[in-house]
Amino acid sequence: MISEFLHAALLVSDLERSAWFYGTVLELPQIDRPLSFPGIWFGIGALQLHLIQQETVINDRVNTQQWGRNRHLAFGVTDLATCRLQLERYGCPFQQSASGRQALFTQDPDGNVIELSERVASSGVDCSAGSIG
Repeated sequence: MISEFLHAALLVSDLERSAWFYGTVLELPQIDRPLSFPGIWFGIGALQLHLIQQETVINDRVNTQQWGRNRHLAFGVTDLATCRLQLERYGCPFQQSASGRQALFTQDPDGNVIELSERVASSGVDCSAGSIG
């Protein structure tokens, strides 16, 4: 049966804007992508994030007050305060988690919700020197 989680795929309407958000703001490393249809892949540890370009992306957010209660991806980070500064620096909207956890929620240019959750373990993303990814 299932042996591992390989990747998640998000639909995006503009690859250039999405590459800026995930590559520049979140500082995720772009990896090779052997396919011909429009898209970009990023590597996060052993997992991959696949962005697939579509002309129209439907924002299906059902809870506009608490972003974490919508469909979202979650990334572990090592320093949430530095990640918050990075989001502020680039003018990206975010919300603190309503649960009281050390986590916040942001959104990519197409409204896909992204959780950044502070992890104490060494497996989290290094946010030192302003880096989220």
